[in-house]
Amino acid sequence: MTDSSPAQKVSLFTLSALVIGSMIGAGIFSLPRTFGLSTGPFGAMIAWCIAAGGMFTLARVFQVLAERKPDLDAGVYAYAKEGFGHYAGFLSAFGYWIGSCIGNVSYWVLIKSTLGAFFPVFGDGNTVVAIVVASIGIWLFHFTILRGVQQATFINTVVTIAKVVPILVFILILIFAFKTDLFAANFWGGQTMPRTSLFEQVRGTMLVTVFVFLGIEGASVYSRYAKKRSDVGRATLIGFATVTTLMVLVTLLPYASLDRADIAGMRQPSMGAVLEAVVGPWGGVFVAIGLIVSVLGAYLAWSLICAEVLSAAARTRDMPALFARENANRVPAAALWATNIVTQLFVISTYWSSDAFALMLNLTSSMALIPFLLVALYGVKLVRNGQTYEVRPEERRRDLILAVIAAAYTLFLVIAGGVAFLLLSAVLYGPGTALYFWARRERGEPVFKPVEWAIFAVVILAALLGIYQLATGYIDI
Repeated sequence: MTDSSPAQKVSLFTLSALVIGSMIGAGIFSLPRTFGLSTGPFGAMIAWCIAAGGMFTLARVFQVLAERKPDLDAGVYAYAKEGFGHYAGFLSAFGYWIGSCIGNVSYWVLIKSTLGAFFPVFGDGNTVVAIVVASIGIWLFHFTILRGVQQATFINTVVTIAKVVPILVFILILIFAFKTDLFAANFWGGQTMPRTSLFEQVRGTMLVTVFVFLGIEGASVYSRYAKKRSDVGRATLIGFATVTTLMVLVTLLPYASLDRADIAGMRQPSMGAVLEAVVGPWGGVFVAIGLIVSVLGAYLAWSLICAEVLSAAARTRDMPALFARENANRVPAAALWATNIVTQLFVISTYWSSDAFALMLNLTSSMALIPFLLVALYGVKLVRNGQTYEVRPEERRRDLILAVIAAAYTLFLVIAGGVAFLLLSAVLYGPGTALYFWARRERGEPVFKPVEWAIFAVVILAALLGIYQLATGYIDI
């Protein structure tokens, strides 16, 4: 693994800003309508308890692994490889990378959808004009990042501070506008919304909670740039606590200002529509500006993370060596080019989608679940084997409980997300394995071990089934 020079090292504050910046993006601005479509305050509180509890254990697993396995950089990919072999590591790296590229597409769709409320030419974010403008933005960011990681993370820190301000203003205004009787009327789901079971209400929110928590692993992914290894775990927990508080408040407070049916019918970004309904037109404009700043900042953070994951896999030769190349500013330039080319292609594909933002949100979440599950399972394996527990052995029982809960939570999310998006994920995983063939041939090594052939066969079968269901219209995009 290549090390970064001292000039490129970043502080705890900057790492925390990277986590917060990558978590606060498009998702938080869409929470009121997304939750309003599925549930009322009671179901929302249960959903956030499950999501926050599960993600907290996952964050703690990342912290434990960062401390006990400091030699493993770019954690999401490296932990899967260390625990379950080269092909599992590749699937984790590829899934996380391609899912993050799709997440970047959702940012551009939401920006253009936001502008569409003021300039109809942008529509819902997937018109020809919207795609052209998004494409220009992709490549402007691309050349900014090529100038250096330290400069890009400094910009991200400034933007992170700037984008939290409108969210705090939104929260404060809705606290003062809180109507207890309206919140009570909405509490069990509202009188004007279809009756559904509590399980279905909670299940309907699970993929979006994954999406808004993506980025919790940002410090782990960028661990090789930390000044102190212990900062990785601290930054993860600081980011988790900060963003969870903001997301819960943004979800629940609108129920005390508007009827659930009105919230569910709002245009995205629904945070702006809620504030506009409470304070007038300026509220929508204010949130729109905050959203654009927020999403552009998140896009910058995720572009850094995408390139770093792909580059790390190439440095350990589980991706083609081409993607390990760095420019004079020590930026993984080839990986960044690949990231933005893929992002560009997905942006173009949104033209044919009926609801581009929802599709990209759910597919991003689904692609992240397998890498997260492999991290949690590696946490379980590490504790059971007792490796590294010669030091502080009293922590072993606690760490096992955390890892088991994290694994159970991510497995539940795979099931709750539904078969459709799992098959869509396989449609990407299957052809993507060509990169693994390429990397293994470069090293002159056998492509698969016997058990990996079986895993590959399952992936290809699921991909073919996904393609068939797309062709027959069973999966609607």
